Amino acid sequence: MTTPAISLSPSAAARIAVIAARQDRPAILRLSVEGGGCSGFQYRFGLADAPDADDCVAQTDGVRLVVDPVSLDLVAGAQVDYVESLGGSAFRVNNPVAASGCGCGASFSI
Repeated sequence: MTTPAISLSPSAAARIAVIAARQDRPAILRLSVEGGGCSGFQYRFGLADAPDADDCVAQTDGVRLVVDPVSLDLVAGAQVDYVESLGGSAFRVNNPVAASGCGCGASFSI
């Protein structure tokens, strides 16, 4: 059995659906990785209108998560989750490729 390249938790899918509906956009979240942040790489999230031809696409409860091939190398096997706590709420990337990350969870190193 093959491990999915990336996945989206049900709680993240539900939150994306709410955000997309409020903005009258398709329920498609784009995850990309850019250089920067306090640990070397940082995650970027944004709504997309459609997947690009070479994107990796994961789907949960009708919501799609799309990742470009370059970013996918840095998040392969990861799960995007949505977490609510006393400190606030945020999308979190549980990334098995990351060797370390910053305290806020927004950046990582490999």
